[in-house]
Amino acid sequence: MTNNQTCREAFSQLYHDIEQQIVGQPSLVQRLLLTLLCDGHLLLEGAPGLAKTRAIKALANGLEADFHRIQFTPDLLPADLTGSDVFRPETGNFTFNKGPVFHNVILADEINRAPAKVQSALLEAMEERQVTVGATSYPLPSLFLVMATQNPIEQEGTYPLPEAQLDRFLLHVRVDYPDKNASRRILQLVRQEALSSLSQKTHKTLQKITQEQIFAARHEIMQIHLAEAVEEYIVEIVETTRHPGHYGADLSSWIRWGASPRGAIAIERAARATAWLAERDFVTPEDVQGVTPDALRHRVLLNYEAEADGITSQQCIEEILVRLPAP
Repeated sequence: MTNNQTCREAFSQLYHDIEQQIVGQPSLVQRLLLTLLCDGHLLLEGAPGLAKTRAIKALANGLEADFHRIQFTPDLLPADLTGSDVFRPETGNFTFNKGPVFHNVILADEINRAPAKVQSALLEAMEERQVTVGATSYPLPSLFLVMATQNPIEQEGTYPLPEAQLDRFLLHVRVDYPDKNASRRILQLVRQEALSSLSQKTHKTLQKITQEQIFAARHEIMQIHLAEAVEEYIVEIVETTRHPGHYGADLSSWIRWGASPRGAIAIERAARATAWLAERDFVTPEDVQGVTPDALRHRVLLNYEAEADGITSQQCIEEILVRLPAP
């Protein structure tokens, strides 16, 4: 068996394992794996109780990696995230105590409840892969992912994420309610888990993906063939968000600010990872179209008139994909 088959089979098994725990959310499970494979960060937005936190924990449990959950609150301080210098009387020196951000997989729960200084500290960690305390910078682990959640319903006591920080997230995924059949399966799953817990049954130990396998998979993904026409298609999508007037006056009247170059990078990498998970060695236009809404949702800013008319960034991006001819 080749290394290529080993990596793909390992991730296929991980997908299956997470899907058994997260019922009715196949797109969410795929987005978790895409973020991991693309060395990015993920923002999950949805109402309470939709298994956002559970999904991230399920991913972390399938990896040979350190996991830490940070509950973001209005009174959180940057030092609570990064760590701080502590004076040691016995030596007369300051030593640095690492904070919870020095883990491989970080769950930033309800990230929009943290004040600006904490979000700024997290911004450096996400972009620079380092933490600066005083005059010293400390590198973060080679495998480092921030998976954040936010609740779109409660806005009291929250601090909206600045556009600069939103742009650091590879994907912004909206999690919706499961359908009726999935809801029934969720009841059955929770009941089975409760019975197993009460009877103290030992759970089957799953084979975890190593960090070496993750890095090997990322290397393989970057070698997947991307045709020049598909690459041009990605560039044209992002360019259209900046100059929408070429494809309709209505688009031009909706968009206030287009996607940054990170938008094109996010689309390309996520499309490559999609093709890799599908066991293909080339990227298709359908791969690009499938990831574009999540890659650009938080990078395309609408003007006030569009928001007043009930137009969303999702609708705007979908309209661009409809009007822009695919190769």
